[in-house]
Amino acid sequence: MILEGGSIHVDGEGTCLTTEECLLNKNRNPNMTKEQIEDQLKAYLGVQKVIWLPYGLYGDDDTNGHIDNMCCFARPGVVLLSWTDDEKDPQFIRSMEAESILSNTSDANGRRLEIIKLHVPGPLYMTDEEAAGVVQDCNAKTRLPGTRLAASYVNFYISTGGIITPQFGDQKWDDEAVRVLSQVFPNHEVVRIEGAREIVLAGGNIHCITQQQPAALPGTVKLG
Repeated sequence: MILEGGSIHVDGEGTCLTTEECLLNKNRNPNMTKEQIEDQLKAYLGVQKVIWLPYGLYGDDDTNGHIDNMCCFARPGVVLLSWTDDEKDPQFIRSMEAESILSNTSDANGRRLEIIKLHVPGPLYMTDEEAAGVVQDCNAKTRLPGTRLAASYVNFYISTGGIITPQFGDQKWDDEAVRVLSQVFPNHEVVRIEGAREIVLAGGNIHCITQQQPAALPGTVKLG
């Protein structure tokens, strides 16, 4: 089964988030049904419920719509959702459909989900200079000037006591993201990573290029 880390997000209490756009894409597991994929997620992640959103972030073609750019758990029962108020933005319908699903479902423990919206920046587009500076790979999507960048503040990293969040040079929404995340994680310091646009050019973001290392439970690690 083909499954990248960014295509799933779990709450630690039995609920998993993912997107149909990614896991049901014909380039992943074409011989598996949605039900079979869900059974595997439950078996290997130890979850009891999988919440499927139809799409990931608009323009996230490299990953075919990874969930970690669209929606994530802040804590059990609370999700952060990439959002735009611009009805003309193609992201609008994606966010609306996701909100509708999240609003009408519960997690594995029967809790209704609280939805906190994180407005996307821009929209941002690749410049001529940026496109020319990306080394083209035959296995990756061609980088062309004017391409919409899949920029999202949901793609942050949670560390012990800190939230590492991307910043894109859009002061209004950069500041708003920091404000929202500071409220959602009051016991964490929100650290801005300026220039995250450079990471997005390659099709990823902060969460995409990091790997969590969970702390071991006391008494479970033997040294020597």
